[in-house]
Amino acid sequence: MHLLTETWLKNAVLPAILVIVFIETGLLFPILPGDSLLFTGGLLAAQTPNPVSIWVLVPAVVVVAFAGDQCAYWIGRAIGPALFQKEDSRFFKKHYVTETHEFFEKHGPKTIILARFVPIVRTFMPVLAGVSKMNYRKFVAFDIVGAVLWGGGVTVLGYFLGNVAFIKDHVEAIFLLIVLISVLPGIFAVAKKVLNKNANKNEAARPEAELAASANEPTH
Repeated sequence: MHLLTETWLKNAVLPAILVIVFIETGLLFPILPGDSLLFTGGLLAAQTPNPVSIWVLVPAVVVVAFAGDQCAYWIGRAIGPALFQKEDSRFFKKHYVTETHEFFEKHGPKTIILARFVPIVRTFMPVLAGVSKMNYRKFVAFDIVGAVLWGGGVTVLGYFLGNVAFIKDHVEAIFLLIVLISVLPGIFAVAKKVLNKNANKNEAARPEAELAASANEPTH
């Protein structure tokens, strides 16, 4: 907290938050900690001294969150079906798109608002809106509401909770807890991948072991 509020690093807090929000919402990079980042930004704005004013942070986050979705929408309009044929990579999985599509189909236009609060879905929702060529005026109207509720709401929540006596007195512990929560999904994903890999190895090794055992059995 000392580094983020009283050293030169305090000047990087606002730009870092805005860059990460734009990357997550606008550049198809779904594994960034959007919710916890905004909450932490509000928490930092509540400190004395603060690295960024809440009156600057909230409108800046709302504008960038809106701009990110607009970028993703036009990416969707440009690449269209090619997105569904993209091969899996470290940061992109086909099931991200299919799950977002199902979410979009279930909730309709209000998905533009709801998806803001769902990790991964909020990254691909505007892309799918572009792919489906959703009416742009309707998309913009819903997206403005979503950007205000998510970008402004989560940040303001962090700010007011940051002024609660207990949280203010234990802000370092709260900050570390938020960081831990942010990285947990990544830890779980890696653990799941390792467990699946080991399970596949065991499945592949089992027929070979059974074949070797049968070969060593005495013939009558």
